[in-house]
Amino acid sequence: MKRIAVFGIAAFLSVANRAHAQLTMNMSNGWSFSLSGNVNAFYVEGWDNSQAKVTAINGSAVVQGDGTSANVRTGLLPADLNFDIKGHEGPLDLGVHFGFYPQIQNGGSPGNTHDQFGAQIDMREVYLTAGGGWGQLLAGRAIDPFLRENILTDATLFGTGPTGGNRGAGGTTLGRIGFGYIYPNFNAQLAYSTKAGGPLVWTLAVVQPSQVGASNGDGSETGVFSYTPLPRIESELLFTTSFGTPMNGASTNKLNLWVNGAWQEAKAAPTGTQDTLVTDIEGQHTIQTGGAGAGFKLDASRIAIVGSGYWGRGIGTTLMYDGLSASANGSPRTSYGYIGQVTLKLTQRWSVTGSYGESFIQGSNFDENFDPTYGQLLKYKSAAVGNIQYQQTKSFRWVLEYTYNEAADTAHDKNISNNLSGGVMLFF
Repeated sequence: MKRIAVFGIAAFLSVANRAHAQLTMNMSNGWSFSLSGNVNAFYVEGWDNSQAKVTAINGSAVVQGDGTSANVRTGLLPADLNFDIKGHEGPLDLGVHFGFYPQIQNGGSPGNTHDQFGAQIDMREVYLTAGGGWGQLLAGRAIDPFLRENILTDATLFGTGPTGGNRGAGGTTLGRIGFGYIYPNFNAQLAYSTKAGGPLVWTLAVVQPSQVGASNGDGSETGVFSYTPLPRIESELLFTTSFGTPMNGASTNKLNLWVNGAWQEAKAAPTGTQDTLVTDIEGQHTIQTGGAGAGFKLDASRIAIVGSGYWGRGIGTTLMYDGLSASANGSPRTSYGYIGQVTLKLTQRWSVTGSYGESFIQGSNFDENFDPTYGQLLKYKSAAVGNIQYQQTKSFRWVLEYTYNEAADTAHDKNISNNLSGGVMLFF
């Protein structure tokens, strides 16, 4: 395996500038080593037209502060370098995957020029696979099944989305995360999938559970459900079919349909009977959380249409199980959202995309009747995105994107921001 890695890295260094879609070496013992990935960089100009009477709307993820901001940064899709080693032994198809996901900009406060908080390596994926005619087992760290198709079909993967103008932010932008779907995250898991290649693939995963936070409307945390005696269960059903005869120069007509779901239980104390949330309120001791998502992607000749949506209870609204998951007494909050997206391939090289999406969260009865900061609780976030791409070569593309987004709280305060970004992406 050491020799495979050395030879693979040497091959990558010698041919990386030839813009191959993937770099693979096949070994005489039947194993293969491959490299793939991308590097991207965007210039983002953001300006803010906030109307809020408060300095921030809890969980808005919209740029705060008046004026404009300039950023040179990674987009929603981080730069990545993926190593795959695959082989066949006995009845098993075996594989190992490592995914490194760095970003180009520094993190920390605006104007930070030396601390590399944002440029650290993000070890986002590391897993093994073992499969055969019975399907495949995945064990390790990978993207969760719940809502993964919602993000993988989002066009802002090739742009920056609403949060590209956040100054001093390390990591990637959020793209449309929180503006039409919740981020599924990459988690430790044991997942079984039926055999790939057919029209229907089902995945069932046992996932590392997450603690669930409880907060006031202004975001001040009041407690946490940190005891998780059971794993989180997630599942996805994906249907794929091809149809018709595509127009000259267009890709195959294809329809993807998916549904997914998740369930988790968490307790405020080891026994689930002791209240550790708010001392003067009889809070919830055990919280049941979960959600469902669904969507479709239709590729027909030169047009692609995507529609997706989700509903959840106690799962938050931007990052799964964020601070908005439950109210101060532990009552789960309901959240939901949707996306509509159309891409038109004008020529073999030019394409344009337009999309709109919204995410909503509803306060509980406790929020409405007992929380004095209820007015600061996020009510909705929405974003309209226009994207133009020029595929200059097989591996190199130019991207120009404009985003209008807004967030409002239950008191009708509103933050509005605009982002204009342009960048380049190289895939290999």
